[in-house]
Amino acid sequence: MDWEIEVDEEHIRRERQKARELRKQNWWKNRIAKGICHYCGKTVAAKDLTLDHIVPVARGGRTTKGNCVAACKDCNNQKKNLLPMEWDEYLQHLQEK
Repeated sequence: MDWEIEVDEEHIRRERQKARELRKQNWWKNRIAKGICHYCGKTVAAKDLTLDHIVPVARGGRTTKGNCVAACKDCNNQKKNLLPMEWDEYLQHLQEK
């Protein structure tokens, strides 16, 4: 199956602006205060957590509380623009360690 969808630059610009605004909200501050990566479960300093879109903006995702999670930099860099089903293989590998 081909999961690629056409996403225009305006969508990306708009969603990145929403992400900047979301990071200012108490909801996000409470999320990162826990210091836990959504993907690997590691405890890291709040300043080392990044906002990750579960369904990436570049793949049509939106900046909503339901689509944004706190992720460590390693996981966020590994995930890049993968969809959840594509990312699942990597997560299974982490659980085996």
